[in-house]
Amino acid sequence: MIEFKAVSKTYNGKVKALDNMNFSVKEGELVGFIGPNGSGKTTTIKLLSGVIVPDKGAITVNGFDVRKQPLKAKASIGYIPDNPDIFLRLKGIEFLNFIGDVYKVPADDRKKRIGELAQRFELTNALDSQTLSYSHGMRQKLMVIAALLHRPKVWILDEPMTGLDPKSAFELKQMMREHTAQGNSVFFSTHVLEVAEKLCDKVIIIKKGHKLYDGTLAELEKKNKDKNLEDIFLELTGKQ
Repeated sequence: MIEFKAVSKTYNGKVKALDNMNFSVKEGELVGFIGPNGSGKTTTIKLLSGVIVPDKGAITVNGFDVRKQPLKAKASIGYIPDNPDIFLRLKGIEFLNFIGDVYKVPADDRKKRIGELAQRFELTNALDSQTLSYSHGMRQKLMVIAALLHRPKVWILDEPMTGLDPKSAFELKQMMREHTAQGNSVFFSTHVLEVAEKLCDKVIIIKKGHKLYDGTLAELEKKNKDKNLEDIFLELTGKQ
């Protein structure tokens, strides 16, 4: 459902954030994307979501070329950025209805979907308030609801647990499992290795724009006996 082929991205003509990156995410896969700060995780996710474009290489999501078919590609994903920047003067429900209009979600389905998601994230009572009054965690919940409102097949999430309370983080992880169980895919970055270890079908580890590992946790642990993911990660990324 995601194909990343020989993708490179350089900023200001000097800083190479990604260098000839290749990976794929198949139907039904829940993939964790991990690496140190500055390794290229957010750049990769912004490229996948069409926020920025690569210098070279090809990216496809759900069969759509992100550069050649940007609207179709974006319409097929649910994207949660690493910072919950929203229109603070809008009420929560106004923001969600705006997103529903953008993705052309029918009124009846929209109302039902908002109700279900708001209940799962305990945000129902806050939807009639301006998002200016929301805490960081509440804004993050609203961003999650907005990203999933149009029932996208592919979820692309950048540090989605940041700011969420334990119950909401648990709900999101459950939803990620439910989503992939239905034959869809989830690609998410995280700094919390325990989350990746418990949740993912496979992990992709990168450092300074280069892929260090791409495969299942079982394969990784088999190659590194008697070591947990944290120990393996620190060795791979060169931190003793």
